[in-house]
Amino acid sequence: MSEDRPAPSARRSSALVGGGILLSRLAGLARESLIAATFATGSAVDAFRAALRIPNVLQNLLGEGTLSASFIPVYARLLADGDDEGAGRLAGAVAGLLAVVAATFVVAGVVFARPLTSVLAPGYTGERFELTVVLVRILTPGIGALVLSAWCLGVLNSHRRFFLSYAAPVLWNVVQIAVLVALGSRGLSQASLAVALAWGALAGGLLQLGVQLPAVRSLLGNLRPRVSLHPGGVRAVLRRFVPAVTGRGVVQLASYVDLVLASYLALGAVAALSYALVLYLLPISLFGMSVAAAELPELSRRGAGPDSDAGGGRLEESLARVAFYVVPTAVGYLVVGDVVVAALFERGRFGPDDTRLVWYVLAAFSLGLVATTASRVLQSALYALGDTRGPAKIAAARVAASAVLGAVLMLQLDRVALGGGAGLGVVVLGDLPAWSPLPVGLRGDPDAAVRLGATGLALGSAVGAWLELALLRRRLPPSFGRARIGGGQGRATALAAVAAGVVAAGARPLVGEWAPLLALPAVALSSGAVYLAAAAALGVPEATALSATLRRRLTTVHPRG
Repeated sequence: MSEDRPAPSARRSSALVGGGILLSRLAGLARESLIAATFATGSAVDAFRAALRIPNVLQNLLGEGTLSASFIPVYARLLADGDDEGAGRLAGAVAGLLAVVAATFVVAGVVFARPLTSVLAPGYTGERFELTVVLVRILTPGIGALVLSAWCLGVLNSHRRFFLSYAAPVLWNVVQIAVLVALGSRGLSQASLAVALAWGALAGGLLQLGVQLPAVRSLLGNLRPRVSLHPGGVRAVLRRFVPAVTGRGVVQLASYVDLVLASYLALGAVAALSYALVLYLLPISLFGMSVAAAELPELSRRGAGPDSDAGGGRLEESLARVAFYVVPTAVGYLVVGDVVVAALFERGRFGPDDTRLVWYVLAAFSLGLVATTASRVLQSALYALGDTRGPAKIAAARVAASAVLGAVLMLQLDRVALGGGAGLGVVVLGDLPAWSPLPVGLRGDPDAAVRLGATGLALGSAVGAWLELALLRRRLPPSFGRARIGGGQGRATALAAVAAGVVAAGARPLVGEWAPLLALPAVALSSGAVYLAAAAALGVPEATALSATLRRRLTTVHPRG
């Protein structure tokens, strides 16, 4: 087995993860932009989104989140103890077990696609339902490859090779982009384009796995996947795996509940949620996930326990780093989210009304953005301690709170219709409060004005995120300290973000007539410069370090004299 790389700094490790994620997310944004231009928020993209989410349950149940909680801590600890042979046997056994479980679920997903669609999207009828069934059968086998891709990620991360596994999803996106570029102008029906896109997703998933396997083989040597419980560490992984799957299952239940609820909303609600989630998940992946993924192997190697202070300082530093990037992002989504949505999606069939709807949903999600990213870091700390049951129970509480509140709010807001175009008139359809969905005829009208039902689901999610963060903080042992939001820099970070938000709001009228692709960089650069300067002036360490790095690079490019 190859030797480990030297331990990188926390900032460098998270930067490597963030760099890989940034590439994959940029490719994802390009993919989403093309999907928006091709499908807007119509019936075919509703079907594709639902079909993609249904097999994603398998990927998320068995994939990165679960392996981060169960496999990585045990595997990294074996490496730290110098037991390379035992680590290799453990990796092979986990690969074999995952392959068998994933194959079983894939076969079940293909065979039972119709009843699964009936259960998971009960509000779909007619052509939208039939198209969803077809797409589920195409997409499900690709998710099996993505599960094994997550196993590759676990191995590579444990060896401090952070970049490849997070950049590999670029291929998944690129293949789908190629499909849309090749077929989008050929006059195919929306349903036919959705089917072609699904085949592209399947091919991309296989490529994503294939590009990581050579690197994994070079680390593990003679890799032998096997279905066995005997190699050392396998039982420890399984003990963590069951509650981890339960926790991920609860999170997936939330996604399922959102899909079920959104299927009873006005046409386009599922698509609007999906477009908003692309932007909402971007900072979570770039900052929350990158920091959490980089810290988990290190905390596991150090053997941080309830009576150890090994993780306290790193946790505060991680929370400060996450908040530095996420707080201004949340403010930006709230203040100028329409500029962001328009720049990325508003072309082709995707018009101004679609932009407004997605912005409202994104703004509601953003209210919980800081809590969600901080929770990722706290979950990693608990996983390093071997605690997978606590996060699972807390996730269940979040799901329950989000679902109840989201269901109540969506029924009210789906009856609120906004005037089309530049009009801002508000029309209420029926009586409020409401306790049942709109009639099928009203919610299925493709020419109806913008409805806000999806915003209600997003607001419920935001409240649930803050509940989860509060419970995770209480779960941490005293050795990790207070786990303050912003790592003790929360107030200064928030003040700098507010200053940037004021600048962004002031720039809106100045760029109102500009093309969205020009308006977004102008607003982002002006407000970003103000944020960095204000944060540095207020003594935020991350801002000071970033400012120093920028000055060094500028000096290198333009030396004095």
